[in-house]
Amino acid sequence: MNIATDVIHAERYVDPTTGSHVTPIYQTSTFILHDFDEAVRLNQNIDQGFVYSRFGNPSVKEFEDKIAYLEHAEAALGVASGLGAISTAVMSLIKAGDHIIFGDVIYGCTFALFTKILPSFGIEYSIVDTTDVEAIEKAIKPNTRLVYVETPANPTLKISDIAQISEMLGKYENIKMVVDSTFASPYLQNALDLGADIVVHSATKYISGHGNVTAGVIAGSKKDIDKCRMPFLQCFGAVLDPFAAWQLVNGLKTLAVRMEKHCDNAMKVATFLQNHPMVDKVYYPGLKDNPGYETAKKQMRGFGGMMSVDIKGGIDAARTVMNNVKVFSLATSLGNVDSLIQHSPSMSHFDMTPEQRHAVSIFDGQVRLSVGIEDSEDLINDLDQALNLIKR
Repeated sequence: MNIATDVIHAERYVDPTTGSHVTPIYQTSTFILHDFDEAVRLNQNIDQGFVYSRFGNPSVKEFEDKIAYLEHAEAALGVASGLGAISTAVMSLIKAGDHIIFGDVIYGCTFALFTKILPSFGIEYSIVDTTDVEAIEKAIKPNTRLVYVETPANPTLKISDIAQISEMLGKYENIKMVVDSTFASPYLQNALDLGADIVVHSATKYISGHGNVTAGVIAGSKKDIDKCRMPFLQCFGAVLDPFAAWQLVNGLKTLAVRMEKHCDNAMKVATFLQNHPMVDKVYYPGLKDNPGYETAKKQMRGFGGMMSVDIKGGIDAARTVMNNVKVFSLATSLGNVDSLIQHSPSMSHFDMTPEQRHAVSIFDGQVRLSVGIEDSEDLINDLDQALNLIKR
């Protein structure tokens, strides 16, 4: 069926006891087992039933099954946060002595994980522009085991060609590609179809859509997901709460209508800002002069609701805008039904040095917009009045 139908009906669980229209919440830490033999069997084969909610839970499983279906994956794993998804997936693929390659523009905490934590466990890394496939290939070493791609990238919306990277990596053995598709959601982009081995999402964002959940999800082959679950999730403990999983399943039901409105509003806002006298640059892949436009058009079903904007006047001007918007809320998350604004250099990307940020076009006067589903004219008028305060 069409994805707008799938987000509501695919992999839907109906409670066999009551037939409840909305799946119940299995808010339990453990499960009563019938006998010793079943306890042994299920502990050794956790995909055949439920033993303990750190290993699996019916509420979480419904969410996992729906994401696997929407991402065209064999399996998925729900976890407690987007960083939980990234760290669990990455750590399941690498070991001491391995080398990883990742993009020069990625989420700030992912950057910190790769540059501040993994090296202490003997992991080498190279940072490249992942929009340049040749640059990725030149960075490959004999011990390279992972290429990590974020597309669209946070916060400058750089678009990497997943299919081209996958085709290039096909010449090498034992190199996996992980794609962070948070900005796109499963509605706009299916990275596995384009050749990625694993896709991760911060489900806190568009998958939830309402700013009331912190969660993450990993999707890929059953072999890769089983490894993520046992022993990595088992031992790291980044477990998704059943109530949060229940909220995510309900949030997914409106994903299609939300994403369509996000995309429509963002295009109108980006077009307006591109022509505003107090704006230097708009980073939005839906604008035809954006370097990633053609790639985004090819691998995505829409251009999304995220953008960044360089405000004329630097950080003081950006401060004026953020302090004076009325409809946009100053907050560090994204993907909500309501519009959010943040200062990437001091919020999502504070772990990078100023030199590192400026090298990849994350400037001090830059704000990131998560365009919600409000009336587009209200959003435009709100930004206009705040930008006009700079001139005064």
